[in-house]
Amino acid sequence: MLSDRPYMRSDYSQPKTTVLVKLIVVIIVAFLLQTICLRWFGAGQGFMSAFAVTIDGLKSGKVWTLLTYSFLHSPANLMHIVGNLLGLYFIGRVLLPLMGDKRFLYFFGTAVLAGGLVWTITHWINGAHNYLIGASAGVTGLFIIFACLYPNRQVTFLLFFIIPVSLKPKYMAYGLIGLDLLGFLFYEVMGAVSPFGLAHSAHLGGMMTGWLYFRYVHSEKLSDSSFELPKWAKKPPPTVSPKYKVNVGNKTDLKAEVDRILDKINSKGFGSLTAEEKKVLDDARDNMSRP
Repeated sequence: MLSDRPYMRSDYSQPKTTVLVKLIVVIIVAFLLQTICLRWFGAGQGFMSAFAVTIDGLKSGKVWTLLTYSFLHSPANLMHIVGNLLGLYFIGRVLLPLMGDKRFLYFFGTAVLAGGLVWTITHWINGAHNYLIGASAGVTGLFIIFACLYPNRQVTFLLFFIIPVSLKPKYMAYGLIGLDLLGFLFYEVMGAVSPFGLAHSAHLGGMMTGWLYFRYVHSEKLSDSSFELPKWAKKPPPTVSPKYKVNVGNKTDLKAEVDRILDKINSKGFGSLTAEEKKVLDDARDNMSRP
């Protein structure tokens, strides 16, 4: 019945460990393992070969590296992982309540995959023997969603961890896109290493994913907990079923109807209920409260 559902109990609480925290922990653990293999066992190259994106690795069938590269970072540059984790945390804590755990994780993985594919195509063509590591493709993709949602929100950050700077997200997005386009066209396409030390092609792949998601998937309803398909992919609305009335006095009928409604909440969310279904829940709650 209604009281048997955990989310209807007064002592029910949401899980404290979100997918954002788990993702950050996984990235930190992977970085520690990477550093230990390099510093203590001298196996850093083998670790990189197994999990970082390289053209030779993909040719040999290591397709999983298109995702696992995001968990690796440069052991020689601590700012590489610190910058990505800070961006992931501060942007993620804003977007996670809007997107939900599953959609947040799916998007991050998709942005990482897109960044890896764009990097792979670029370096496959130019013949450069480099490798790709870092979570920046996923982070930049999330940032583009944030900038599209809150283009004029004033954001203050510490430049070089010292100088406070306030900017609007839309200007930050324009600057990031411009920087990556310049680095991509004048360095990566030519097979040269970028002086900025960034994987511009991967950033562009992640940012493109973020814009496409904002433009075509969320359909201006990111706060809705259900996954929103593009309008052209939606099925036509079903015919409206005739109104019905449940016999509240019949406990068997009422229990069956309440169970059906609660299953509908589980699968589609509370917002999918009709006025009649909400009234049935109210009636059931009133019956439960009676002595």
